[in-house]
Amino acid sequence: MAENSGKGLGRNSGTTRVALNERILSSMSRKSVAAHPWHDLEIGPGAPAIFNCVVEIPKGSKVKYELDKASGLIKVDRILYSSVVYPHNYGFIPRTLCEDSDPMDVLVLMQEPVLPSTFLRARAIGLMPMIDQGEKDDKIIAVCADDPEFRHYTDIKELPPHRLAEIRRFFEDYKKNENKSVAVEDFLPAEAAVDAIKYSMSVLLCSPFDGIVYILCISRKPN
Repeated sequence: MAENSGKGLGRNSGTTRVALNERILSSMSRKSVAAHPWHDLEIGPGAPAIFNCVVEIPKGSKVKYELDKASGLIKVDRILYSSVVYPHNYGFIPRTLCEDSDPMDVLVLMQEPVLPSTFLRARAIGLMPMIDQGEKDDKIIAVCADDPEFRHYTDIKELPPHRLAEIRRFFEDYKKNENKSVAVEDFLPAEAAVDAIKYSMSVLLCSPFDGIVYILCISRKPN
């Protein structure tokens, strides 16, 4: 009786293993295992004007989260040294590549803070040219395309002046206590933002390893 039970268990175990392997392979083919938000998430059919963006840092946070390019997870980079918080949700645009080997940065204006690793639809309304420690580090200014309070904005000049002053002041001040210099230049209109996104998309497509393969390669470099 025990021998027969053992044989039955063996057959069932084998069947279970095969089924499990099939499920794993099926899952991998659907990109649902270890999906990377930078290169697995589509930028969206409306890009570069309306695009998907991945939130790294929620509005109101003093924690500087950022994408870990090797794993695709969001990690804690540091706690801000200054007594400031991010004025709006901050993240990156997937399927883009800038000269610093990072995806394009974006600040998204909307009513509520959004959890890290969440993605949303955003509309580009302006570009904030910025120099961070001597290097170009421009930011796209956008609004959430699905927030009724902000989705009607189409250009940065439509924002209240105090909103722009708030954004500028944050980026000018947030690294001061780290003795790091940041220079924010005049805001540029939506057209400049769209051109910048389009360019970052083309840099990715024309990269030495051709698109997504290049992202996979640089993702494995140490940060």
